[in-house]
Amino acid sequence: MDQSHSSRYAESGVDIDKANAFVTNIKPLVSSTFRRGVLTDIGGFGGLFALGDDRYTDPVLVSSTDGVGTKLKIASLCNKHDTIGIDLVAMCVNDIVVSGAEPLFFLDYFSVGKLELDVATDVVKGIAQGCKMAKCSLIGGETAEMPGLYNNDDYDLAGFVVGIVERNKIIDGSEIKVGDKLIGITSSGIHSNGYSLVRKICFEELGLTVDDHVDELGCTLGEELLRPTRIYVETLLNLFKNFQIRGLVHITGGGFTDNIPRVLPKGTKAIIQKGSWPSMPIFDFLQEKGNIPVDEMYRTFNCGIGMVLIIDSRAVDDVTQQLIALGESPHLIGEVAAQKEGDTSIEFSEG
Repeated sequence: MDQSHSSRYAESGVDIDKANAFVTNIKPLVSSTFRRGVLTDIGGFGGLFALGDDRYTDPVLVSSTDGVGTKLKIASLCNKHDTIGIDLVAMCVNDIVVSGAEPLFFLDYFSVGKLELDVATDVVKGIAQGCKMAKCSLIGGETAEMPGLYNNDDYDLAGFVVGIVERNKIIDGSEIKVGDKLIGITSSGIHSNGYSLVRKICFEELGLTVDDHVDELGCTLGEELLRPTRIYVETLLNLFKNFQIRGLVHITGGGFTDNIPRVLPKGTKAIIQKGSWPSMPIFDFLQEKGNIPVDEMYRTFNCGIGMVLIIDSRAVDDVTQQLIALGESPHLIGEVAAQKEGDTSIEFSEG
């Protein structure tokens, strides 16, 4: 009876046996991410994580969810799926660390038209690697085989992270003052935003393929477009130990223009000095070949800066030195000013 039902389900496009084999494949990858607090292995109905009560006086949980967007199409075109999971983790953990939170655990949702074990295992390899980079545990997830909703080779990813921060150490921008400085930490490239425009320019308008070597980039187009999103967790958690950070901004969808104002108190604005950090070839390439206006570049892409710190002006030198010691390339990119009537909340000045 059971075997018959399983066979009929497989005929419809859902292979339970293959799904079980997938879980077996990824168990070592998942367990390699476990940190103190994990109480269950994968395979149960829910992941258990114990907070403990020895490290925090008034703990606050911080959560976020995100995906990778159409960068997934680049992974499929390159037939390389072992780094896209890093992007997934990065997009989630970078969003909670800006509140001062330490990531605790992560869950993923992987939906596919037809489950291919090698592809799915590579995806989870990337997720596990990203979790280790972010110092959080992959404690569960969901794999959904949905024939008819996706083409056989298509898949989608979503991620969910929960972190923790002491209430009196939450970074929410409320302490930001006029005169504070903005320090930018470099990105690894496009990260995971703006790929619909990137694909239109590169594939539709320029007729390139992922295998084409692009002289301006010094590599193939696929290699450039698949560079994993930076995970800033370890750097920032180290920084929190020694410095008061008044505001943090993950430069994600919406670029500089939409993200920096999210943390600014009423009555203030950010002034960004153009040219205060080195330009990356990929952004020059996209702007030139796609004829993208400068304002749109700053609203669509990170333009080489993936994370922005807002700090007391007196701490600039010390924070910069620690960032360099942590292997980062920080740049003083702007300052906070008073917002006058009619001013926008972010301005760009010529260097």
